[in-house]
Amino acid sequence: MKKDKLFYLQQNNLNIKKFMDEYFKKDVPLVFGDGMPDAKIALVGEAPGKNEVEKGKPFVGQAGKNLDEFMEILELKREEIYITNVVKFRPYKVNNKTKSISNRPPTKEEIKISEPFLKKELEILDPKLIVSLGNVPLKCLTGYESATIGEYHGKPLEINFTGETMILFPLYHPASIIYRAELKKVYLEDLYKLKEYLQSSDII
Repeated sequence: MKKDKLFYLQQNNLNIKKFMDEYFKKDVPLVFGDGMPDAKIALVGEAPGKNEVEKGKPFVGQAGKNLDEFMEILELKREEIYITNVVKFRPYKVNNKTKSISNRPPTKEEIKISEPFLKKELEILDPKLIVSLGNVPLKCLTGYESATIGEYHGKPLEINFTGETMILFPLYHPASIIYRAELKKVYLEDLYKLKEYLQSSDII
């Protein structure tokens, strides 16, 4: 069963753990995917943040609120999809003055060490459609280092990430519209394009 295979994968994440032990020099919590293993849609984000680490689930807190609009427009429930991230641990930076911790984009090294896990994860899930949020999962899943979400957003494309042909539908990350208000209209238009694609493809 997919659920058992995912559990086994999560229990044997030695490469990621070894990397983190060497890289961070301390134990860093992992945040694995969440949702229905038999889901037709897999949502792939960048990496967990503070709230995700605390709850042990992807896309909770503010990220979860951003996801609510996504689910509402598509007329889906969270439990009907599978949600994961490229990087399974929180990339963070420390302010030297205040010692406060904040999120940062994952490095190429962090993405590279995480990629085999994501590849196996999606191979097990075998979803009808992968929806990526932002540049990091787009670059990882397509293998195009120069790919930008500005170029690929809002349209399906074929990828061969797992060795089998899959369909990817790239979207801007919901968090990006918080900092760039002009993207709100584009993001909503892309969501309705996605909904139309899902319906025309009999995915939902």
